[in-house]
Amino acid sequence: MCKQIIKIISVCKKYNKNEINVIDNLSLDIFKGKFTAIMGASGSGKTTLLNMISTLDTMSSGQIYVDNHEISDFSDDEAAKFRREKLGFVFQNYRLLKSLTVRQNIAVPMSLIGKDNNEIDHKIDGLAEYFKIKDQLEKYPVNLSGGQKQRVAIIRAIIKNPVLLLADEPTGALDSQSTKLIMQYLVSVNQKFNTSILMVTHDSLAASYANEVIFLKDGKIVDRIVKNNSNEVFQKLLAKKLSNIES
Repeated sequence: MCKQIIKIISVCKKYNKNEINVIDNLSLDIFKGKFTAIMGASGSGKTTLLNMISTLDTMSSGQIYVDNHEISDFSDDEAAKFRREKLGFVFQNYRLLKSLTVRQNIAVPMSLIGKDNNEIDHKIDGLAEYFKIKDQLEKYPVNLSGGQKQRVAIIRAIIKNPVLLLADEPTGALDSQSTKLIMQYLVSVNQKFNTSILMVTHDSLAASYANEVIFLKDGKIVDRIVKNNSNEVFQKLLAKKLSNIES
């Protein structure tokens, strides 16, 4: 039986007492080893949900478990430790440190959890080879293309073997060809390293690479579909469903 990597129970989120729920009594199970995408129009609650799962935001009520840890009760220090040790993050704007080389950027998460420099360099070299950026390791982010920056960001996110990789619009700044390449790498991360991935996206092309897609509207799940056909066919289905939800 598959183990739940995320379990959400009756979660609500509002930003003040008088506002309606941004996340409205939402319950959801996501299983270990899956690549799951969340889609929805702007304001649907998808980024808020991702932020609560990552402990970057708090819920108004309900419970969230990640890898059997009830994160809803974490103190600020416990949440920071959990993010540092258990989670990997990939963002639309890469969030690379401009003053550090590619190698130094990738090394940051391993350094923060006290790993030996030799172990760090060994892992960086292996992953850089796999992601075809080994010749970029001593360059600075300003010298890289958008697709290369995102590959660096993915390596940085997975180098510590996180239990969960969270991706927030990871292809939002990329053209269609770079989007396809980055999504192929994320699929590879999911399959080769057995890394569970939860991705928020508005892009049906990006979402078509996931195993399953969850649709949000007004803070509620309104549809959930599992991939059972080609990327191209699935992409068209996702685009149609998203259009229906937005209308």
